[in-house]
Amino acid sequence: MKLEILRALNTERAARRAAVVVTDVASGEQRLVKAADVANDPLKDLLGKHIRSGKSGMEETPQGKFFLTVHVPPTQLVITGAVHISQALAPIARLLGYDVTIVDPRTAFASIERFPDVKVIAEWPDVALPPLGVDRYTAFVALTHDPKIDDPALAHALAKDCFYIGALGSKKTHDRRVERLKAQGISDAAIARIHAPIGLDIGAVSPPEIAVAIMGQITARLRQLPEKAP
Repeated sequence: MKLEILRALNTERAARRAAVVVTDVASGEQRLVKAADVANDPLKDLLGKHIRSGKSGMEETPQGKFFLTVHVPPTQLVITGAVHISQALAPIARLLGYDVTIVDPRTAFASIERFPDVKVIAEWPDVALPPLGVDRYTAFVALTHDPKIDDPALAHALAKDCFYIGALGSKKTHDRRVERLKAQGISDAAIARIHAPIGLDIGAVSPPEIAVAIMGQITARLRQLPEKAP
């Protein structure tokens, strides 16, 4: 790999932006395609597919054979609410390769004993979230039912363009949430990005079932959305 390509790739990786190194198998020529440039590339459909899957691989095209080496940031899951659903959701997410962080200022819930294998921050969202580097490779889930915790966290997630944002609660609960977020000046288009009721509609009842429904919906958003520049 040429030094200028390596430097550019390292810059993208440090900024948590996806990029693909395209290698022409016949000639050995390489070029770097940044996430922001995918839409204008001759191989845009293939590049988008590989970025969504996170997998590198060989592709035969009318222009020739290319090997696409994919570099995507590690996905992370941020949860507000150290609740029973979180206890089921966190290990499922870790099994799927997510870095998991749970935020809840209620120290009776946010304990290492209840969540021995994930990062737990017993702080309010305005303190806990900014250092986490929330971005479009972050899934955000609000599970507390407490507006004092979930509302500012949702506002932060919307501002950071998380690829998935979901919030627990009934339709009536979410309607009240929508009014509160609107009062903060958040647009209808932004609020519409919140999945509520949260999770796939699989008839889930128990906390583990709800966790499966949430993780299924997160996975669908991650793998099925077209790549979007941050």
